[in-house]
Amino acid sequence: MSFGDPNNPYGPPQGQQPPGYPPQQPPQGQPGYGYPSAPPVQPGYGYPAAPPVPQGYGYGAPMEMPGLIKTARVLLFILAGLQILVGLGLGIAAGAAQDTSNTFGSGDDTSTATGVLIVFALLMLALGALSIFLGVKFKNGGSGIRITTIVYASLMLLGSLVNIVKGAGGSGTFGGIVSLAMAGIILASMVNSAASAWFNRPRF
Repeated sequence: MSFGDPNNPYGPPQGQQPPGYPPQQPPQGQPGYGYPSAPPVQPGYGYPAAPPVPQGYGYGAPMEMPGLIKTARVLLFILAGLQILVGLGLGIAAGAAQDTSNTFGSGDDTSTATGVLIVFALLMLALGALSIFLGVKFKNGGSGIRITTIVYASLMLLGSLVNIVKGAGGSGTFGGIVSLAMAGIILASMVNSAASAWFNRPRF
C-alpha cells in the first residue's frame, strides 16, 4: 500500500499524515494555513500629522501685538498723564494769577495773559485725551488709528523742536528733548511693516 498516492481510496484523508510519521509543522513566520495575516501597523508611520498653526497666522488664530507697538502704546499713556498734569497746572496758575490781579489791581492787566494760559491748559487737556484715545484704540483700531498716530507724532516732533530752540537751555529745552524722544519712538513704531500688519489684520 502506498501512502504517497493521493488517489488511493484506502489511504489517509487529505491533510492527515500516515501513522508513524511526525506531524508537519507550519512554516515559520506564518500564523497557520492560508495567506499570512497583514503585519500590524506601527504608530507613527504613514502621513505625518499636520504641523500646528503658528500664532498670528491663519483664520481664527489670535495675533499678538508687536513689541514696538506695545512700547508706543505705553508712551502714549505716559504722555497723556504728563499732558493732563501740565494742563491742570496751567489752569490752576491762570486762576491764581487772575485772583491776585483782581485783589491787588483792576484785573484787566492780567486778563489777556490769563486767557492765553487757559487756552494752553485746555489744549494740553485735549491732547492728553487724544493720547489716551489712541492708546486704547491700538488694540482693536484699524489703519485710521495708525494714520492719526503718525500725524500726531509728527506734529509733536515739530513742537518739541520749537521748544528746544526757544527754551534757551531752560525747562522748555528739557521738556522739548523728552517729548522729542517719545514722539520719535511713537513715530518709528507706526511706519514699519509690523505696524502695517497689526492695524490691517483681519478681524472676526
